Formats: sequence, C-alpha cells, structure tokens
Amino acid sequence: MLVAGALALLIAIPVYAVGPIGTAAGFEDDDANLVVNSTMDWNGFSPVTWTGNVPFQNAGKTVAGWQFTGLTDAQKTNSDTGFAGGTKQDDSCPGVIGASSPNKSDLKRIYLAHKTVNNHIYLELAWVRIAQNTVSPSAHVAFEFNQGTTPCGAGSDGLVQRTAGDMLIVYDFEGGSTNNPTLTVRRWVTSGACEVGSGAPCWGLAANLTASGFAEAKVNTTALALDTVAPSNETLALNEFGEAGIDLTAAGIFSSTVCTSFGRVEGVSRSSGNSGTAAMEDLVGPGNIRISNCGTLVAHKVTDPSPDPTNTSFPFSVNGPNPPNAGLPKTFDLQNGKSVSTEVFAGGGYSVGESLAALPGWALTSASCDNSTGTLAGSTISGISVGADEIVTCTFNNKLLQGAIKIAKSSIKGPALAGAGFSIVGPSGYSNSVSTGGDGTVCVDHLSFGSYMVTETSAPAGYRIDDTTPHNVSVNTSSTCGDGHEATFAATDTPLTDVTVTVASEAVGGTVSTITCTPVIGNSPQGPAESATVTAIGLTPGDYVCTVHIDP
Repeated sequence: MLVAGALALLIAIPVYAVGPIGTAAGFEDDDANLVVNSTMDWNGFSPVTWTGNVPFQNAGKTVAGWQFTGLTDAQKTNSDTGFAGGTKQDDSCPGVIGASSPNKSDLKRIYLAHKTVNNHIYLELAWVRIAQNTVSPSAHVAFEFNQGTTPCGAGSDGLVQRTAGDMLIVYDFEGGSTNNPTLTVRRWVTSGACEVGSGAPCWGLAANLTASGFAEAKVNTTALALDTVAPSNETLALNEFGEAGIDLTAAGIFSSTVCTSFGRVEGVSRSSGNSGTAAMEDLVGPGNIRISNCGTLVAHKVTDPSPDPTNTSFPFSVNGPNPPNAGLPKTFDLQNGKSVSTEVFAGGGYSVGESLAALPGWALTSASCDNSTGTLAGSTISGISVGADEIVTCTFNNKLLQGAIKIAKSSIKGPALAGAGFSIVGPSGYSNSVSTGGDGTVCVDHLSFGSYMVTETSAPAGYRIDDTTPHNVSVNTSSTCGDGHEATFAATDTPLTDVTVTVASEAVGGTVSTITCTPVIGNSPQGPAESATVTAIGLTPGDYVCTVHIDP
C-alpha cells in the first residue's frame, strides 16, 4: 500500500563573509566564487570583450569605478610561454621560451582590478589554472608590476626592464583546503639588502601583507566556481581559482611625496618549494595596466571660430597643494585643439586658469572639468579634485572677439558715392579690397580686434580722391555689420569738370585770336591763330577766367 507522507525540505542558505579589505573596498575578494553577492565580484565585469589572437588575449573594462584587466595564456602545449630552465625570481629580463608547464603551475588566465576608495588604492588579483591532478596542489603565483617601458629585447617576449620601486606580489598557496593563502610584497632595489643572494639590483626583502592585515585571499578549495568573465563561461573545479584583495595605500606601496605609476603587469608561476628561490615556470602576459597614487590633470583649449584664424597661444597655469608634484605651479602656452597634461597627487585643491590680460581680442565663454569638480571664477577653475589613476580634463572655450569697419563715401557736394575702392590691411596678415555700394557705404565684419589701415585706392568716375594716405581705424568693440557698433571711417571725393574754349575767324584771312586762362588750365594759352582751342579735363570746383583777345 502506498502511504502518503510529508516531505520536508532542508534548504541551506550560504552566508558570504567578506573580510576587512573587501568590506572597505567594496569587493568580495575572499569567497573564491566570482559571484556578486552584495557589492562587487569578478563576474560583475561580465560580459567582457576579449581581443588579440587566441590563446593570448587581453581585456579591459571599467565597472562602478573598478578598472579591470584580464590576460589569457596557452595551456598544456609547447607553444605556451614559459621561462628558460633555471630562471630565478631575481633574473632581470629572463629568457622566455615555448614550454609546457607542470600541471599545478600551468595558468590559464589572470585577472586584476583596482579602484580608489576613501583615498585608499585597492588592488584585486585573481588567477585561474588548468584542471588539477592532486587534492593538495601547492601554488606559487606572482604578479609583477613594472613602471618602465624600456623593452628587454629579443627573447624576452615583451617583458620590460625593471626599475627601482617595481613591485612583486607573491601569492603562496601551500597544501590543501585547510591552508590559507599568504601574500607578500617585494620592491626592486638597486642597492641594499636582497631577499635572495647578496648583490643588488634585486628584489628586496619580503613584507608579509597577510600577517600585517593589508591583504586577504581565498582559493576555491571547497566549492566549484562559475567564471563568466572568461572568453566563454567556464566552471572551475576545486583548487583552480584563487583571488586576493590588497590595500596598497595602507601597505605603504606608494610614497606621499613621489608619484609612482605601474604600467605593465605579468603573471608568473613557480615550482614547489620556497617561492623566493623556486624556478620560474609559466608566464602570462605581459599586459598594460595603470595603477598610480597620482592622477592626471589635463587643460584643453577650444576656440570659436575653429580653426583659430589668429593662431593665438593662450597662457595657462596649473597650481595645487603641497607637496608640489611635478614642479607645480606650472605655466605653458596652449593653442586651439591642443591639450597639455600634468601628473598630480590624488586629492583636491587644484586649479587651472588662463590669462587673457595680454589677449584683449578674446573672451572666455565657458570652462569646466569633466569630473564635475571645481568652480570657475574669472578665467580660473579652482577646487578641482583628481583621484588616483583618474584623468581629469578641464576644457576652456574662448570666442574670438570680432568687430566691423563701416566705410562711408560721399562727394564734397554731399551726395553718397558708389564705386569708390578701398584697401583694408590689419593684424595677422589680414588684407581686403572693397568698394562702396549704392548707398555710398561698405562694411566688413568678422575682424579680429586690433588696428587696421584703411586707404582709398580708386574714386568713382568723375571724381578725384581727396586723401590717398592710409588711415588707422581701431577695432575694439564686438560688432557685426548693421548693429550700429561698427568702427567707422568717412571720406569724400571731389567732382571734376571738363572745360573747352574755342575761337574761330569767320573770314579767311580775317582775325587771329589768343586764349589765355587764369589760372592756367589745360593747353592754355593758345594763339594767336584764326582758330584756337583750350581744353581742360578734370577741373576741381573753383573760379577759372579765360580771356579771348581777337586781333583784327
């Protein structure tokens, strides 16, 4: 007989604990499940676009202020990038070869993310390796961060030369599920004590970040983990995923007086044993990254009109709080469409301003910074805040103050004259030729402020130019033709008259005549002759007396 009964279901709801580093950073960096449970975790970056040639790909993305970097690597193949035999941690610019790494040292991917929270720079790290063939696979994974850009050269697969202050974070995972990962940090030194050996340059003495409370970490030793950040979703088996969170600021990685920026990163694995002396195995990367205690303040210039017809150089200054990194205050000249950047410590109190005192032909129409900080007063934005790794661009928009010149042409007798020609020469090579219209005027606008020379070059037919000398006309008021604010220039021309005086004897062999004009005009005097003519062209207004003497 079938007996019906009650079925009781016991549902276990996991409680996700986040350590102090993750709590402060807002990143779940010690649960090893990649899932966003409350704040942020690795799968929070998905979907991610991976670029490059498989299997060596890279990805970058920013989510909620977290800047993500991902690098992939080949697996279990002789085309995988690894280190030449015997390479040690301190070997600078080591040889990189194609080699298949041991199972527990074969990395698939590394993930990195960083963000500044409450003026602390937090770094999140993660590694993924291939399926393991043991229940307690020890792992030594290091993340090397370089400041320089000088390549090591052929045979080093894109690695760069180390410089003083480069950072090496080592993730040690010894044994099985009961063991907790330990994170240590080393800095590259050119003098002083070495962790291994006795001769600098080398990695300096290790500092235990975990024991100091500056780092926390976890490996998925007890549960599978779904990775959706990978190029394709992947379920990771036990011991295949490890993560960590580090408070770089609290750990003293960055100086309070020097800007330090890490621009390159690579992940490496090591063989078993002491991580400092163990042989180097797999290599992931290198890739580009930027982690810095400083930000970048950019001043950008835009003019109206654009392009700037005057090619003006605008004087700028950048100032900020002490210590004055990069030599603040800094001054420079900036032209239209150009930018200049200055590295500054993370914080507030910065200002960017331009001086228009020496540029009377320009007006600042607007200025603002793209992170919505700072207040514009006059031509300076003050109170700008710049975060670590943040690039803040402050754009200044300037309008060319342009005016107009209106020329009026008339006769000395009053009427307006059309067809009078003028030349206008001004700043920055400006040159123009114009003629008056039917109303006796001509206007030219879109003129930069400055002094212009106006010269009459041709008079209308029947008139004479009264003044051929250049005249200075100052354009210093913003105006356009027709608004009544133009700079003005007025000139007159004199009307001309033609005179002809003719005498002729009616009888052949009769009288002879002489024509004399006062003042002398044309071809005067003429005669004595039976026929005489005086012709004068282009006489200006005045009194002219021509006397004809007839001699019988």
